[in-house]
Amino acid sequence: MKKKLYFCGMRLFTLTSDLHGELAKNAHNEQFIKDIEAAVGQTFDYRETDYSDYGAVGDIIYVRTGGTEAIFKEVFAGHEGARVRLLTSGQSNSLAASMEILAWLRAQGMDGEIIHGSIEHIASELNRYYPRRSRVVSPLIQPFADLGILDGKRYGVVGRPSDWLISSAVDYEQVRDMLGAEIVDIPIEKLVDMVRAGVGSDDSVIPLKPMNEPKFGKPISEADFSGAQAIYRALRQIIADYNLDGLTLRCFDLLTALGNTGCLALSMLNAEGFVAACEGDIPAMLSMAVLHQRYGKTGFQVNLSRISGGSFLFAHCTVPLNMVSDYCYDTHFESGMGVAIHGELPTGKARIYKISADMLSCIDEEVELYANSYEGNLCRTQVLVSPSSHPASDLKRYFLRTPLGNHHILVI
Repeated sequence: MKKKLYFCGMRLFTLTSDLHGELAKNAHNEQFIKDIEAAVGQTFDYRETDYSDYGAVGDIIYVRTGGTEAIFKEVFAGHEGARVRLLTSGQSNSLAASMEILAWLRAQGMDGEIIHGSIEHIASELNRYYPRRSRVVSPLIQPFADLGILDGKRYGVVGRPSDWLISSAVDYEQVRDMLGAEIVDIPIEKLVDMVRAGVGSDDSVIPLKPMNEPKFGKPISEADFSGAQAIYRALRQIIADYNLDGLTLRCFDLLTALGNTGCLALSMLNAEGFVAACEGDIPAMLSMAVLHQRYGKTGFQVNLSRISGGSFLFAHCTVPLNMVSDYCYDTHFESGMGVAIHGELPTGKARIYKISADMLSCIDEEVELYANSYEGNLCRTQVLVSPSSHPASDLKRYFLRTPLGNHHILVI
């Protein structure tokens, strides 16, 4: 008996951030989607951003870019009973955003899954009928056991968490009770005013390389470079003023306020031994702090960008300068502005770590960092890892069905 295909008539809805202007306006113009249609011999019923009748069996949401998580919450309102299937590519932080969405869904008691991989694998998944399934429990998720490990530490949140971090809200009292740390809110306007006034501490002992011509981004001017360092000096002063052990920065607000980014500043602060996370991500900051306290190592906050077989590609623009064997400058990926870091990390043993937003669970996975990459459609520092303590299928299942959020922390 011939296997029935369910792709015919499948409706495709899309999520796209305004930051990613490099994408075609409509998904049906995208080669990734054309390749999927060719693989199954059918075309999608394109609904694009019209979610008014979303919720039929087989509906697919194509998460085209990062920064779309809050958009998902808005369009999903009123469709809470629908099963969610998130189609992702290996570009533009599509997979990372889908992981944040899925973590939020699971926190609300709802089910969902991410469809990701080769064109052939995606076509196979789309052609399969998916009944509702019980909640998946990953063997990689373990209870968080380092209670009180940050006793007496202080960490700042400069600006609110970025709007797209929908599964990453934390309770400050719970942080104090479980980790022993105090969280301090600092208005982003304070940082902006300090940068504009040229106020800040220049105690850095991190020597910077001279400017270079970016491989993918636009040329970086001397004003861009000096502005990035001014952001560092202001953050360094905030750390001193508030007696902080680290901070997380709502960095995308700096694009409009200062025409620059915090990538270089965070890279430098981490290299100096402070914990410095981006996007206002508090669980990422706390994960970095726990790793620093436990191992005395600096952590690199990363997005998972692509899974290919047993290979996992992680990327971000803020790699700590003390983790790299070499580096050069590029612009911030999403905006094409400021000064970001393309770093080359040494190969060898590494760990992927993340604490859940409620601090009850964590993932602490040994991996092998086996290569560096430098593609134009991803954040600037890009590393390839393979699992070493669990099968690749377990790690893939964790990321596509039970992630603890978007950002994870890499240590070497």
